[in-house]
Amino acid sequence: MLDRAPERPDEVRVPIGADPDIVSARQAARELAVRAGFVGADLTMLATAVSEVARNIVRFAESGEVSIELLARPRAGIRVIARDTGPGISDIDRALQDGFSTYDGLGLGLPGARRLMDEFEVASAPGKGTTVSMTKWFEKKG
Repeated sequence: MLDRAPERPDEVRVPIGADPDIVSARQAARELAVRAGFVGADLTMLATAVSEVARNIVRFAESGEVSIELLARPRAGIRVIARDTGPGISDIDRALQDGFSTYDGLGLGLPGARRLMDEFEVASAPGKGTTVSMTKWFEKKG
């Protein structure tokens, strides 16, 4: 279920607890990105990065939230904040290395999401959960 607050029409919060919520978060990001002018590869990269961070919530924390915000100033873009209260990440640098995984899967994970976005930060501590903040800026083509 999407939570679109009337006072913040340019922000959507998607509770994450199961696989269908990953699709909801991805779709919410796509919808806001289209409003910002994203098309083609940039739209796909954003949607894929959102899927990856939402999937991590389901796999490792069981529940959390993905907040997607349409930015207009100083320039157009999309900010995504994925939060959970799971076990946290003990070694963030290692978790951001290509090929590192604590889950048997083929997803891009955090390293892939980081490559797809323009700005990317992870804050986490064991037992404290994880917050991933990432931004994709709209670049006019042509």
